[in-house]
Formats: sequence, structure tokens, C-alpha cells
Amino acid sequence: MTSEKILVVEDEFVLRDTLTYNLTRHGYEVLTAADGHRAVELAQAEHPDLILLDVMLPGLDGFEVCRILRVDYTSPIIMLTARADEVDKIVGLEVGADDYLTKPFSMRELLARVKAQLRRVRLLREEYAGDTEAPAPNQLRFSRADGHALVIDLDRHEVNRDGELLALKPKEYELLVYLAQKRGRVLSRDQILADVWGWDYVGGSRTVDVHIRWLREKIEDDPADPSHLITVRGAGYRFEG
Repeated sequence: MTSEKILVVEDEFVLRDTLTYNLTRHGYEVLTAADGHRAVELAQAEHPDLILLDVMLPGLDGFEVCRILRVDYTSPIIMLTARADEVDKIVGLEVGADDYLTKPFSMRELLARVKAQLRRVRLLREEYAGDTEAPAPNQLRFSRADGHALVIDLDRHEVNRDGELLALKPKEYELLVYLAQKRGRVLSRDQILADVWGWDYVGGSRTVDVHIRWLREKIEDDPADPSHLITVRGAGYRFEG
């Protein structure tokens, strides 16, 4: 089995070396970058399975690196920062980060979060590959009598609405696929948070509401009166299609 590849982006030599040593000991292949520009180059050339991304970097900061990579990079990004401000965490998540660790952190916690993110991606890939309800091996397709069509291409990680390719953030796409594959089931916010963001995610269930709102703005004819992403008062959300 090929080792999973992790890109460590950290300008502090001692921490970068420590992360590299511990990740290598646990069987990962490790690439390193000390600035934002090099991080973008390596990520686009090597396609790592996960990125550990420091926020405070020379050149491009971590937020900008994340924003650039999220155009076509869908694997997990865990941001590292010495600042504990909530606004920094919100900005990081909004530009596409999957998780956030505040320095100083224990190596044990970081390794657990890396393992959890990689395991989540593997499980999602297996679920996509094993989906038997889709009308085509690589698609989830939802049509209405009025001609409205929503197509999720699982191989290409693309969503098409009435023939128009939608620009979804990685977590928006992941949430949409999760809900669509559980069509008709009422799912609580806590269940969605655990399954899509992971059991060790530090944010609250409001994250789910925010991402549902963003998705409605992109896939619904009328976000205020949705036909796909239905709110079940007091219970959670249900996907219809």
C-alpha cells in the first residue's frame, strides 16, 4: 500500500522538523514548504493527501494559500496558528480549511486529527464507489417534473444544476453528497457535524446551518422555499429529490 502523502507548510524550522519526524515515524510520506508560494507550487505538483498549513507565513499567508488551492484541491487542509481568536478560525473555515489547531498543541492530538481526516476521506471514497442507487456508476441525479435537474458527478467532484457547473467549496460539496446519498432521511445537526466534519471537530452545529444556507443559494430555485434541502423543525435537515 502506498504511503499517504502529507505536505507540511511551516516557516519555523524546529516545528517543521518535528512534524516531519513524527509524521514519517507513523508511516506518512512528508513534503515540506517554508513559505506560501512554495506551498502552492508543491501542492499543485504533488497532490498531497493532506496539508498541514500554518497561517502566518512569509510571502502568501495561510488563508491565501488555502483560498488558491481550493480552486481545484479537494483533500483535507488542517490550519495551524498561534492565534486563538475565533475570527481567525471562522476565516480559515470559510476559505476551505477542514480543521484548525491552535499552537501550542500536542503531537498526539495533531496525529489523531490527521488520522481522522484521512480516514474520513477514505470512507467517503469507499461510499461513493459502493453507491448502488445512482443511475450511473459515477453520478447522483435528481430531476423534477418542471425540468429542474441536479447532477452530482462523484468521479469529477462536480455539481451541475440545469446544465450549469456550480462553484462549490470542498466542504459544501462533501455535505451535499452526504445528504443526497441519505435522501429522504431526517438527519440531526449533530449527526451531520460528526459524519461530515468529524467527531473531533471543534466548531458548533451552527457550522451546519451556515453551509446549508450557502448550498441553498447555489442549488435551489428559491433559497427561501427550498425543494431539495428541507429544514425539519426541531429535528434537522432532509434532502429531497
